[in-house]
Amino acid sequence: MNSAALKVSMFTVRVWDLPTRLFHGALAICVLGLFITAELGGEAMVWHFRLGFAVLTLLLFRLMWGLLGGHWSRWLQLSLRPSLVRAYLQGRHPSQHWVGHNPLGSWSVLAFLFFLGLQVGTGLISDDEISNVGPLSFLVPGRWVSWATTWHKDWGQVIVVVLIALHLSALAWYRFKKKLSLVPAMVHGDKTLTQAVTPSRDDALARCLALGLFLLSALGVYLLVSIRP
Repeated sequence: MNSAALKVSMFTVRVWDLPTRLFHGALAICVLGLFITAELGGEAMVWHFRLGFAVLTLLLFRLMWGLLGGHWSRWLQLSLRPSLVRAYLQGRHPSQHWVGHNPLGSWSVLAFLFFLGLQVGTGLISDDEISNVGPLSFLVPGRWVSWATTWHKDWGQVIVVVLIALHLSALAWYRFKKKLSLVPAMVHGDKTLTQAVTPSRDDALARCLALGLFLLSALGVYLLVSIRP
């Protein structure tokens, strides 16, 4: 057989646009900071609230970017159908088949964003009855404040920690078991594939749009937490 016939064409494709990568990195830093400031307590809680507002800003941005962002950052590209999840768990699709998030990764993205949003939301209406009061706690009944405080300090933290642990475990499994590192693509944005696929738009115009959406999200959070009785 001619050796030329054995050659496989490889394509370098921009999968994760810069705004998505910056979101991922900023979110990781903010979440780590939230756990650290929560453990320190006291004056560190000022930064705990600020980091919480930053996370809310990032989540709002990501919701909009999932509609307007790069091709592989859009919600429509998540593989959520049960049949795809089943096929993936049964090994009927190789790892290279998934350009963006695989089915389990797609569901983990939604789960993490949901529970992180719930954690931030409960923080906004929490009251530890000592010195830390969520800026929107006055808007809801006392029983809601009590529930939100309990959830935020207990189950909410546990679930977020579990999801982070699962995420890191999945990265390690791919790296050492599958011999496939998923981290570099989230750093430089590109993946090398055996097939040509639609790249994510990542030019100056797209990045300016992302900046505008981020500033809009920040303004929305500022106005929200500035509500006064």
